[in-house]
Amino acid sequence: MTESVRPEDILADGADHIERDGRLLRKGTVAAFLANARAWLEADGPPETRAAREAAMRAAVPALAALGLLDLFVARDPRLAALLAEARESA
Repeated sequence: MTESVRPEDILADGADHIERDGRLLRKGTVAAFLANARAWLEADGPPETRAAREAAMRAAVPALAALGLLDLFVARDPRLAALLAEARESA
């Protein structure tokens, strides 16, 4: 029987990044992307804040793809799905 993978098997205690597929993947990338996506989808706040959130999400897409997240999970919101598809194509 194969053992499950634990968080510390991926990122050792005290480490803040790993390299995968030639990309530096920082701890917190997924959580930051989710926080920005939630706020971006609410569309509240000044346009420059929304633009900054969108830019941060787009910048995270290569790391999310390297982690395999975008191969396993699909965005339910069509706006977010379109942003992800566009960002993946341009990456």
